[in-house]
Amino acid sequence: MSNLDLNLIVLLALLACGIFSHNSAVTIAAGVLIVFRITPLSEFFPYLQQHGLNIGIIILTIGVLTPIASGKIPGEAILKSFMSWKSLLAIAIGVLVAWLGGRGVKLMSNQPDVVAGLLIGTVAGVAVLRGVPVGPLIAAGILTLFIGHS
Repeated sequence: MSNLDLNLIVLLALLACGIFSHNSAVTIAAGVLIVFRITPLSEFFPYLQQHGLNIGIIILTIGVLTPIASGKIPGEAILKSFMSWKSLLAIAIGVLVAWLGGRGVKLMSNQPDVVAGLLIGTVAGVAVLRGVPVGPLIAAGILTLFIGHS
């Protein structure tokens, strides 16, 4: 085993964590990346690195907006969200989280050395605490508050 591919081993470990924690998002993501890594599809890694985050955010945003578009959340409910203190607090927290996520994207782009730690923390939160793997951007944004980068 002279050519140990540590990155492939990490992906396999993430796949196992995803399977063990019954988290389909981590399982599918790791599985797809393993396929890319061990096939000629690896030539698309630069495209994935450049556009993957934006594509993921677009898909996530579509998922979040679907109840509004489908009418499951009626327009009246949206208007009423400006009347309740809980809804106003939810709006404020949404603004804060979006701001933190934006800071996180910048940090992850400018300081790739922190990405591994953020990913390990997110996977641990998914596997151990049954979290959802949307944390790296928010975690990076919170990290900027501690290390002073914007």
